[in-house]
Amino acid sequence: METKVENQKETVKKEDVLETENHIIAERLAKLDKLRAEGVAYPNDFVQKDRIEEVRAANGSKTPEELEAAPVEVTVAGRVMLKRVMGKASFLTVKDGTDHIQFFITKAEVGDETYDFFKKMVDIGDIVGATGTLFFTKTGELSVRVKNFRLLTKNIRPLPDKFHGLSDPETRYRQRYVDLIMNESTRRTFMIRSKAIAETRKFMMEHHFMEVETPMLHPIPGGANAKPFITHHNALDMDMYLRIAPELYLKRLVVGGFERVFELNRSFRNEGVDVRHNPEFTMMEFYAAYKEYHWLMDYTEKLLRTVAEKTIGTAVIQYQGHTIDLTKPFDRLTAKEAVLKYAPQYTAE
Repeated sequence: METKVENQKETVKKEDVLETENHIIAERLAKLDKLRAEGVAYPNDFVQKDRIEEVRAANGSKTPEELEAAPVEVTVAGRVMLKRVMGKASFLTVKDGTDHIQFFITKAEVGDETYDFFKKMVDIGDIVGATGTLFFTKTGELSVRVKNFRLLTKNIRPLPDKFHGLSDPETRYRQRYVDLIMNESTRRTFMIRSKAIAETRKFMMEHHFMEVETPMLHPIPGGANAKPFITHHNALDMDMYLRIAPELYLKRLVVGGFERVFELNRSFRNEGVDVRHNPEFTMMEFYAAYKEYHWLMDYTEKLLRTVAEKTIGTAVIQYQGHTIDLTKPFDRLTAKEAVLKYAPQYTAE
């Protein structure tokens, strides 16, 4: 009985949330209609001249007196994450792809018409642009005293509640763009991944490997033992398979005379999906002629250590409560030795 009541309460709560969300969407669509009626709803003539991260790096250590004596004008754009209207002066927290900064908007600076437009038409989630001068507030916050303000993109769907954030795993993985807006840790992960791939590519090329691209459509699934995705090639009238590994084509390149090759590739394996396992994934394979497995182990160890140092500045990594120290020599174990060392509860028979 208690479970039934709890389920009913949960259903009512979800319905209330949905009703509120639909009401917000309707209001914002009405604002969008008004923007369209008055002119261009999505202007593309705004030029973003400054990135917020660079603005902070160049001016964050200055004193209020220095900024007042030598005003710095910036033109920045980003998504509205917080809005505080306070009579004739208001604040916005705006975030671009690098960092966030505060806008200080006053009726005296932008004029009655623009200020009234800002109060009525701008919502959290909108993308805005502004030109203004930098200053420090009384609390020491580097801010932009806005002189010219533009609404660039109207956001229709409301963002998740800022206090509670976006924590539902289903929503985070299915709507990754919302996760990126709301969770700074997710954004950092994406940026670290991008840099790690760039450093991997750089390391490989410095060691005389040539980057190549091999076919994604294969006449036979090969290079690994996995269930493939199957498609049909109309022009050739034959079934093809999305690659499960690039191995066969990379080896052919070695046969053809390219002694060191690598590929950062997308591979596809039609075998389930969850938050840790995606059937479409990125991998790297490389091949080097005239080498044996001891060299391969040494090289791989150096690759991982170097990429970590170049990407995050250290080879000692904290991951899910564990410390991974890539500075130490890696263990060299047979499969049997690994089981005995790390899973002694199992027999090696």
